[in-house]
Amino acid sequence: MSTFPRTAALLTLSLGALASLPALAADDLHYNQVSLRAEASQEVARDLMIVTLYTEAQNADAAKLAAEITTAMNKAIGQAKQVKDVTLRQGSRNSYPVYDNKSQKITGWRERAELRLESSDFAALSKLTGELMQTLKMGNMQFAVGNAARKTSEDALLKEAVNAFKARAQLATDALGGKGYKIVSLNLNSNGYPQPFMRGPMMMKAAAADMESAPTPDIEAGTSEVSMSADGVIEVQMQ
Repeated sequence: MSTFPRTAALLTLSLGALASLPALAADDLHYNQVSLRAEASQEVARDLMIVTLYTEAQNADAAKLAAEITTAMNKAIGQAKQVKDVTLRQGSRNSYPVYDNKSQKITGWRERAELRLESSDFAALSKLTGELMQTLKMGNMQFAVGNAARKTSEDALLKEAVNAFKARAQLATDALGGKGYKIVSLNLNSNGYPQPFMRGPMMMKAAAADMESAPTPDIEAGTSEVSMSADGVIEVQMQ
């Protein structure tokens, strides 16, 4: 009568031991593992100029106001299309009611429409901006790293980031007294897009005056930092 329970108990114990083997093997993979991070960066010239112009008007007749804004924008777009290597994008367009201060009744409508211009040819875009500002106003001016320059920079930084990771991995291996290491995982990431540099209000005002008075004012766009990080895990082979 007692044979079956003992056999069942031994079988249960054996199955439990077998079930624990994969877990033990998985734990072994984490021995002598070290998480590391390395980063490479460089300053890249901002080669893209971005200008936002707008027109704004008010009229008691909403339809006439819309037609006025549309006419102004169409004229500006047609003029801008004549300039080579300038990319056009229509920005936001908003219309809202104007109320009487006392009666709070709607007395008219105000509308604003934006036009965004981009180019790596600063001289051409500066000249065009100056011409368009005869009828439009400047919303903002900013400079950024273009896609082509960013990709070229990131490709070069990828190699630098990997080499920096390897150097740090060897340093960690030496510190632990290991004879070598192998890379368990490695993730390479560009740390987002550099924020465009925007001119301050006073600088924008001065730039606007220059563009109206001179066809090709000198513009200093500056640089932005582009970086690439290498995050990974190595397994140190101990002696």
